[in-house]
Amino acid sequence: MRNGHQQGERRRGREGGPSRGGAKTFRRGRVLAFLETLQVKRGTIADQLKKTEFQSIEQILIGELKAIDLVIDEYKNLFEIQEGETTASEASMEQEIKEENKNEEH
Repeated sequence: MRNGHQQGERRRGREGGPSRGGAKTFRRGRVLAFLETLQVKRGTIADQLKKTEFQSIEQILIGELKAIDLVIDEYKNLFEIQEGETTASEASMEQEIKEENKNEEH
């Protein structure tokens, strides 16, 4: 025992009970944050594909893009993330991409 607590008791108290959401809510937030990181990386690779200075490694970038898409899909399936379940910054990033695509079409 340390500080009058049996091993493990202290952690349960800090994580919170079912009334506060606790660790499960915290972990879900981290899962979504990591998904957002993957999507930012995907966006960076997609942007590089559009630039002429990356023409020499175009096939490598295409392979990386396919690989990260696969990881994102598997991640969403593993953690049961629905399409509408996004963080605020991911939603704003998606909006920016849509606006860029509209500008490119005109």
